[in-house]
Amino acid sequence: MSVPQRFRSFRIHQEPHRAGIEEIGLDDLAPGELTVRVAYSSVNYKDALAGTGRGKILRKPTLVGGIDVAGHVVESRDPRFREGDAVLVTGSGLSETRDGGYSEYARLEANWAVPLPAGLSLREAMAIGTAGFTAALCLWRMEAAGQSPGLGPVLVTGATGGVGMLAIDIGNRAGYEMHALTGKPEQFDALIALGARQCIARTGLYFGQRPLETATWAGAIDNVGGEVLSGLTRMIKPWGSIASCGMAGGIELHTTVMPFIIRGVSLLGINSAGTPFPIRAELWRRLGAEWRPAHLERIAAREVPLDGLAGVFDTLMAGAAVGRTVVRIGDGGDDV
Repeated sequence: MSVPQRFRSFRIHQEPHRAGIEEIGLDDLAPGELTVRVAYSSVNYKDALAGTGRGKILRKPTLVGGIDVAGHVVESRDPRFREGDAVLVTGSGLSETRDGGYSEYARLEANWAVPLPAGLSLREAMAIGTAGFTAALCLWRMEAAGQSPGLGPVLVTGATGGVGMLAIDIGNRAGYEMHALTGKPEQFDALIALGARQCIARTGLYFGQRPLETATWAGAIDNVGGEVLSGLTRMIKPWGSIASCGMAGGIELHTTVMPFIIRGVSLLGINSAGTPFPIRAELWRRLGAEWRPAHLERIAAREVPLDGLAGVFDTLMAGAAVGRTVVRIGDGGDDV
């Protein structure tokens, strides 16, 4: 299949910031062994920071936005991939050091491309995207540290965001009792529908001030950071783990060593963008199989074209977003 000379992309320029739809060609994109006709991308918090200019995400003056991409290979200079192969990439420098997925065509590094898992369509892969991959990575690291369903319930903070909702869904699939902490109590019913056994309003939870408080949860997936993460360290049961994957509530951590020494709590940092490829491939295998989310259509009910990105960014930055937004870039014939 030939690539048109010009195609539409959502480009972001820094200093001064501006972003919008532009027509570009392949020569305008970062180099890569794979040329992909893009079918879908998605919207993550990092995308909103980059697209609005409210966060220094780009490390180059101009890049195509979008940290997620899924589509079909149209040209390959790597023997592992052939024309027509369905692939996806999340993170891996997209929209940071190289052009991302908000484009009708993308050039990708073959070493980061994951063949589409058999249990997922391209749209479903982007409904999961970086958010679901991050949630899966949290659970994978927690289990590597000894977490198991038998230890007790796992709390998810920021539970109405993409990572939070997918963490509840994936955790249930893996056999865990999942609890939800959110600042949007009006979404309790939606979280229960995903499988949350207990929902807690953020304003109704007092973490206490002692170095160790009553041990309540066996583990936690924290999207918030700041005071919430500090409080969680005091309330995790012995030998439990906290996976820290977000900082919307602040970057500082005020705690003591007592939870880690007296209770053996593990604090695990989650860097989904730089996950080594073998782990990346294994997690996507699970996401298409035993960890496949059961409620993707409910979690990613919103779908927009490239032209609709700006409004989604504004909603996300205002803290009003619930769940995931899929970006439809292909013409409808690209899904598998």
